Amino acid sequence: MRVGITGGAGFIAGHIIEDLIARGHSVIVFDHLGRVDREIIANADPEGRDYITRMLGTVTDERAVFELAAHVDGIIHLAAVLGTQETIQCPKPSAETNILGSLNVFEAASHYQLPVVYAGVGNHWMRNHGTGSYTISKTAAEDFARMHNAYRDGRITIVRPVNAYGPRQSVAAPYGTSKVRKIMPAFICRALTGAPIEVYGDGTQVSDCVYVTDVARTFTTALEQTAEHGPTKTPVDCGPIKSATVLDVARLVAGIVSVKTGRAPVKIEHLPMRPGEVPNAVVKADTRTLEQIGLSAENFVDLETGISHTVDWFTTHWLPSYQTAA
Repeated sequence: MRVGITGGAGFIAGHIIEDLIARGHSVIVFDHLGRVDREIIANADPEGRDYITRMLGTVTDERAVFELAAHVDGIIHLAAVLGTQETIQCPKPSAETNILGSLNVFEAASHYQLPVVYAGVGNHWMRNHGTGSYTISKTAAEDFARMHNAYRDGRITIVRPVNAYGPRQSVAAPYGTSKVRKIMPAFICRALTGAPIEVYGDGTQVSDCVYVTDVARTFTTALEQTAEHGPTKTPVDCGPIKSATVLDVARLVAGIVSVKTGRAPVKIEHLPMRPGEVPNAVVKADTRTLEQIGLSAENFVDLETGISHTVDWFTTHWLPSYQTAA
């Protein structure tokens, strides 16, 4: 297939691109940034066979989305305004992109009868607990996907990854320029620089993490299955078999970085919970839903191995540039 990926310049998208090309597909990267990381190109298409095409555009532009749909055999829809607590003070951009942008994708796909895989959110249930605009808008788009499947002959499968992590994930301040703080790079960057790891709340909240290559494999497989058999009956949750608390993750990161650097483990500090987050929350995947596309979380990368690989990447690729800048 020729696959369009909205939000194609993002973290998860890069790993999906690699997986798609490894399976023999080609890709149109649809993104307002109009770029693809050089490491992705080197990994996915080292011989320069032009399996990756760039298309500059945003999902809020209906005509651009229809133009994308006219040139592909299927779409993986990742484009979104991210952030749980980050979208509370300014909810309109996330509503416009995550709801109206998704409607543009679904409408274009219906027009051309394309299979679509839509990226839902693992914490979808939190919309009933006063969460931020991100979860509200993403779950609203899920409802529109179900509407299209029920009444518009839609071919939309929803995949809900929990916290994806791994190489190339962006880093928030003070260690990077990302506007959204993600758990794993935040913990790893602090540990690598010797700073205490900051945990919001008491750390007993469950926030399952899944290695990004397993997320990529889930999206790619879901698209192939949807193209052949139609959408799944229920959303596909992408996450690990074994859950871990935020404190568990922090301790693992501190221990693994300690072993790799030969330094004592950094301390763990507790901060107040952020707006839009629920104390004692449980963000956990129902891994049984993976059976709908023939996958099993038993074959996913375990947390300790995934963190070790991610620490290695940040040590090699992020740390030298940070130290130079500092």
